[in-house]
Amino acid sequence: MSASASAAKNHLAAPALVFGGLLIAAAAWLVPVNLKSVSPALLRAAGAGTPTLAQFGRQLVDEEKSGPAALVLAAARTVGDPGAPRLAADLDRLVGRQPTFAPWGGWDPFLDPLFDLRASSGRTASTPVMTFFIAASARGRLLQSLANSGSLGVQALLRTRNLTATGPFIPALKPGGQPLDALILLTCLLYQGGHISDALQRELHSLAETALAQNSLGDLGDFYGDLLSLGRRLDWAQLSELLRRSGSIKTVAEYAQLARAAPDQLPLIYAAALFTDSADRVAVYLLQYGKAGAEDLRFALSCGQGAVDQLILRGVPVNRSAGPALSSTAALVLAHPRAMLVLKYLGYFFGAFFILRGLDRWIVAPGGAAEAERTAPEVRAGLLAVFLAGLLVVASEPFLLKAAASTDYQPRLHLPVLVTNGLPPAAPSPASLPSMNTSTLITIGIFAVLQVMMYFICLQKINQIEQQEVPPLLKLRLMENEDNLFDCGLYVGMMGTAAALVLQVLGVIDPNLLAAYSSNLFGLLCVALVKIRHVRGFKRRLILEQEALQAAAV
Repeated sequence: MSASASAAKNHLAAPALVFGGLLIAAAAWLVPVNLKSVSPALLRAAGAGTPTLAQFGRQLVDEEKSGPAALVLAAARTVGDPGAPRLAADLDRLVGRQPTFAPWGGWDPFLDPLFDLRASSGRTASTPVMTFFIAASARGRLLQSLANSGSLGVQALLRTRNLTATGPFIPALKPGGQPLDALILLTCLLYQGGHISDALQRELHSLAETALAQNSLGDLGDFYGDLLSLGRRLDWAQLSELLRRSGSIKTVAEYAQLARAAPDQLPLIYAAALFTDSADRVAVYLLQYGKAGAEDLRFALSCGQGAVDQLILRGVPVNRSAGPALSSTAALVLAHPRAMLVLKYLGYFFGAFFILRGLDRWIVAPGGAAEAERTAPEVRAGLLAVFLAGLLVVASEPFLLKAAASTDYQPRLHLPVLVTNGLPPAAPSPASLPSMNTSTLITIGIFAVLQVMMYFICLQKINQIEQQEVPPLLKLRLMENEDNLFDCGLYVGMMGTAAALVLQVLGVIDPNLLAAYSSNLFGLLCVALVKIRHVRGFKRRLILEQEALQAAAV
């Protein structure tokens, strides 16, 4: 094949490589899979065809659980579920047919003999369970019924009523001990009726035996405190459904903390626990991500049960900055998340590689004559492709370098300092590492792309001088004349840093010195690569060629 035919072939192939690389990179970007976050498109796909909050609430209505259904209805209204009006109508019909059960959240065979649920209590709406259990008459009936229980766990819990070392509580059998007495009897009734999970039953039994052996409530007192927080907010059926899905005392404590810290979010949190059938994982997720996690949970609840399961299973935040996605690939992502993630990152690499190789043939060596003389162009393009693919990964993963954990719902203890002790103040805790948000990543990516463009412009100029039919000495003088161009990466880098600092001061982008000084860093790398790797080697070759010509002339 002639040189002209080879040049024509390269001239046609170069644009095709660039266009193909752009398509591959764009397709990889649109795949809804992430490492440290989950795409909204993926949650919508996971929730498609699964029960909505309103449908789940109607299931609870069919089971005659008006209390849990009421909280699910509140959550459905919060997320804008279109089925909420129908659920409200169904719930009203259920309450209308059984009005005396509404304060308890539904009928229960263990409660009926003790409280005569069919008799009017003077209440017509869901009522916190502690309202009923605190009365002396109710506690008397409960004690008489539970005293004959054959459960060893119930008997151990009942004996904790005699303890006097009860921490923040007044002992149950002393004046003012009604709250602790009611909590102990409530725990016993939940235990005996099978309204708490098996794992939680075992833990409570163990804690009760330990408390009796040590003659102190200890950790069991903490559980009673958490149960008090929940019992003042939930009716009997609501509390029972939650504890049935709680696998440990730690989960009960987490839900009590969430109820205290975010009472307005309680319907969403409660509905998510019932939706996923696991209060443990929901509590861990919310305590880790705080208010942002509550918003992510709200979005997942609006998509359906499958979306909530997917969010809690992955345990990562929702990537709200994600743009459009290829919905057709969501099923593959749900089935093979790791394989699709690897495929996405490979798409970034090969897309960047094809773009760089196309630009190399199109701009740097359009004639193709020097292709064989250049040193490993594929290796150079591969290294740059790895760098650009890394930038794409970071740009598509906003939580990769940004801490998403939150302390919004974490318990805080503030102890006031009453007197000074003369000691020097404690050293301040080290500041957390600066986070990298989307605007910072985009800024760094723009600076990197500018320097890559400068790199190719410099290579094009070197190739242009090399192709000229002039003596080596003249080529050497032409190369010296382009020194300012080869230093242009530094000028672009300094201008980028100055522009970034100005934009940060004006509030256009978030303050981050890393974003500003990355422009200088990329400029230094570009100029070092051009001058040391390319200019120096080309000048050395020209000097040797000129010396060879002079020796031949002599």
